[in-house]
Amino acid sequence: MTGGWLGVSLYLLRTKETELWGDLLFGFSWTWLTGSIYWGWLRWEPLLHLPVESIGVPFAVWCLWRGWGKVGNWFYLGSLFGTAVTDGYFYIAGLIPSWRQLMQVDPSMAMPIFQNAIALAGTPWGISWAVVLAMTLFGVGVFPLQSQEPHWWVFGGAVLSTILVDSLFLVAACFA
Repeated sequence: MTGGWLGVSLYLLRTKETELWGDLLFGFSWTWLTGSIYWGWLRWEPLLHLPVESIGVPFAVWCLWRGWGKVGNWFYLGSLFGTAVTDGYFYIAGLIPSWRQLMQVDPSMAMPIFQNAIALAGTPWGISWAVVLAMTLFGVGVFPLQSQEPHWWVFGGAVLSTILVDSLFLVAACFA
């Protein structure tokens, strides 16, 4: 699907009316590609998550240095920042063993693992760090929204969407 997203993005980049959408979709293509590689083949090893999701960073930085694709590349970097904060929480809260177990267990056996992870996240340590990291995401996400530049809005939106996605995973884990 990455090729499809990339093809549509390049098509949209051709005209001024759709250039912004093409740029955004180009950055989404990086997020899609790296996420697909990790979650498709390497999901059982959390240590590989951030390095694999970061594969596009050199290209994104090069593009930004050249002044090309600001919206898409900032979207990718904002999404990656959110991923880094979320992964940091998993390490700080001691949830990495649960991650590994969930990726290898039969789904019918996942409930005790979810319950253990929720118990760890529900400790004062887990709650405190969740609040600190959520506030970090909120601050980093809201600050760019003060700009008039679309690439900063997209960066902020990508960071803020991490809070939404992580909240959805928490709700799903609580009701699983």
